Amino acid sequence: MAQLLGPLLYRALLGLVCMTGFEKGGVEGESPQSPRGIRVDWAPDRFNLEPLAGLLRTLPCASPAPGPAVEVHVPAEPLSTPVGKTAELTCSYSTSVTDNFALEWSFVQPGEPISAAHPILYFTNGHLYPTGSKAKRASLLQNPPTGGVATLKLSNVHLLDTGTYLCHVNNPPDFYTNGLGLINLTVLVPPSSPLCSQTGRISVGGSAALRCSSSEGAPKPVYNWVRLGSSPTPSPGSMVQDEVSGQLILTNLSLASSGTYRCVATNQMGSASCEMTLSVTEPSKGRVAGAVIGVLLGVLFLSIIALCFIKFKKERRTKPKETYWGSDLREDAIAPGISEQTSVRADSSNGLLERPPSASTVTTTKSNLPMVV
Repeated sequence: MAQLLGPLLYRALLGLVCMTGFEKGGVEGESPQSPRGIRVDWAPDRFNLEPLAGLLRTLPCASPAPGPAVEVHVPAEPLSTPVGKTAELTCSYSTSVTDNFALEWSFVQPGEPISAAHPILYFTNGHLYPTGSKAKRASLLQNPPTGGVATLKLSNVHLLDTGTYLCHVNNPPDFYTNGLGLINLTVLVPPSSPLCSQTGRISVGGSAALRCSSSEGAPKPVYNWVRLGSSPTPSPGSMVQDEVSGQLILTNLSLASSGTYRCVATNQMGSASCEMTLSVTEPSKGRVAGAVIGVLLGVLFLSIIALCFIKFKKERRTKPKETYWGSDLREDAIAPGISEQTSVRADSSNGLLERPPSASTVTTTKSNLPMVV
């Protein structure tokens, strides 16, 4: 609080002196006319202002001087540097350098708040302290940076160096500003070799989409499709391309649409390209090809069925069969007129069924039957 009230009281007293044209005669009881026509009557019998008047005479009567402040100056426009080169981030300042002077450079990735800044280097107590992942590539243009120049040099920049850099000058006696400057750096990277692809029904009357994309490039490259060779370029109505996404749409295809197409990715650092061949077929050829494939599948299916049938027939031929004729007498058959005596006894010891008696064990009563003539 004392630090804030001191400059305010200083400015108030200085303004009072400059308004009234304070002089020694006025203190002794005279009524000097102020520069603005305001008459000030003093009462020397009540106040002895001679000591205060002597002090105020030593103060400048110009416009009130500003309080101590750190002024940091950085470029207003963003900075861009090609990949692999050295970037110079200009930062200058004005302050009364003392033993408490300190400088800090820090870095913020795109999309992150200032509070998430990562330190790059410090200068304090007359020594430089690089730190962080950029420590081996970061240095100061002037070391020590006590002459008003705090420019940062960053060598061998790459894509991850793109972001916001903070130049922070701190001098404790100068407390009126934050002493902060921001610089936006963009590392320029040429486009990488794009990848070409195609989708769609590539036949007469159909449509196709050709796509092209580069995985690297800063700023983001734009894409342009061209057709190679002496064949005429498709009419604008049947060809629509998007320079941002790298997509080319061909509609109402014809045999004349066949050919080689090239995609060129370009930014301010250079260009790269890829090529692909488009072959448009007639619908009849497509139907013939489908019919041939269908016939082949049908033949394969019928062949499988025939093989299964032949295997089944062979298994039936190799299996033995029992054939009985009308004149044959089965051994276990019962002759006419013979009483059937069968008994099935269960063997309690082994659980087997005893076979019925054969025809030779059956008692016949044929001789006892009366004969009818």
